[in-house]
Amino acid sequence: MKRIATLLAVVTSLMLSGCGYNKLQQQDEQIKASWSEVLNQYQRRADLVPNLVNTVKGYAAQEEKVLTEVTNARARVGQVQISADSFNDASALKQFSAAQGELSSALSRLLVVSENYPQLKSDTLFRDLQAQLEGTENRITVARNRYIQAVQAYNTTVRSFPSNLTAMMFSMTVKPNFTVENEEALSKPPSVDFGSKP
Repeated sequence: MKRIATLLAVVTSLMLSGCGYNKLQQQDEQIKASWSEVLNQYQRRADLVPNLVNTVKGYAAQEEKVLTEVTNARARVGQVQISADSFNDASALKQFSAAQGELSSALSRLLVVSENYPQLKSDTLFRDLQAQLEGTENRITVARNRYIQAVQAYNTTVRSFPSNLTAMMFSMTVKPNFTVENEEALSKPPSVDFGSKP
């Protein structure tokens, strides 16, 4: 009886590995790891925001509206939490992405405002924070790209034969991915206006 159980276990494991089960598990773990890195980089950016806002405050107190927008956007980012286990919810992922987009937009406005203050632009702390923020934005892009690729590989496996049979048997479905907030805006070419020549 023990030999039959052992033989059955070996046959079952061979069948599962041959039909994509192990690959699905490996890809699912890759998605979780990639998502954790995305969160890590977004947290790094969120941690830089208070220092950046405080530095700008000293030079540009009259830009209260922009500073408030950045602070509020950071607060909204903190309210939308997605863990490595709950990122499969497409609506939660969309909320998370929208909150991060708001923060990106607010930070862009803050950096544009800083152009009006030459003393601020020459401040060493501001320059260091700006460089760290730019580096973090690049890391976010890389982390998101790795996550997108991991989801793509997993979704392809879930939808391909014969691994799709295994996926159905274990209730593994395609996972949501990052989407563009305003797809219509991307389809329009940017307007370029060089103004009139003097």
